[in-house]
Amino acid sequence: MKQTFEVKNVKCGGCAGTLKKALLEEYGEVEVNLEVEPRQITLEIEEEQMEALKLKLRSLGYPLTTDELTTFQEVGTTAKSFVSCAIGKMDT
Repeated sequence: MKQTFEVKNVKCGGCAGTLKKALLEEYGEVEVNLEVEPRQITLEIEEEQMEALKLKLRSLGYPLTTDELTTFQEVGTTAKSFVSCAIGKMDT
């Protein structure tokens, strides 16, 4: 089922590129809306894939806005997002 999620730390096309590439194999085409705040991703997902998606997004530095993270985890995901963004920019 196609669903839309709000994610943190997505700033630009580099971030969007990283998300699209990292999620493609498991979820297919991913749409990233950079026109709204917080940013949104839309993808095909089944209920049993939700936890894996949350973990994958956190590992990339782009947690869901609904994730309850500690201050340490927030800082960690923000730092990871800078690296993911840079990688996304180099891949385009």
